[in-house]
Amino acid sequence: MAIMRIGLTGGIAAGKSTVSARFAELGAVIIDYDALAHRIVEPGGEALAKISEVFGPEALLADGTLNRAWMADHVFGAHAKPDARERLDAIEHPLIYQLAAQQEQTCTSSDIIIHDVPLLAEVINSIPFSFDHIITVEAPVCVRLDRMIEERGMSLEQAEGRIRHQSSEAERRAIADIIIDSAQPMSRMMDQVDGIYRRLLEQIQ
Repeated sequence: MAIMRIGLTGGIAAGKSTVSARFAELGAVIIDYDALAHRIVEPGGEALAKISEVFGPEALLADGTLNRAWMADHVFGAHAKPDARERLDAIEHPLIYQLAAQQEQTCTSSDIIIHDVPLLAEVINSIPFSFDHIITVEAPVCVRLDRMIEERGMSLEQAEGRIRHQSSEAERRAIADIIIDSAQPMSRMMDQVDGIYRRLLEQIQ
């Protein structure tokens, strides 16, 4: 038996994390790229010095930790330069991929490994992994905006900025062979996730 590698993506606030958590409950190994991205900018993380060098000392707080509010504004917000996102990605992505590969090394040949990658459509041509299937979790933009404002405390401008800096739904659907609609009732969505996992198990066995 060989490892089965799945790519999981979706627009911000579309429900990808809920789907990922369900796959974990069912027994999948989850490689969470958001968690890896946080890890490399923790105190002592490999990305911090380079971010300060590229973006300037304002990118760090007085205690040497990442100034997340400043970075969000200067990468996604009103003060962002046109190439800011690309410069940050060039620092972070190689380090994230390295950690993801290390996590895979601990898996067994019968595992279903799910790479939970919010920006998979953006990096599909450069990520150093191939996927047996790609799943995207989707919901209408209006639903996602409401979730970001109500659940994450973002302003409408902040929420729209985050969506604008991501791939479109059409771009995510173009790389995926499995679509999960998170606007449907939660119980029905979970049934869909369970059914997908059963089919993946059948394929790997």
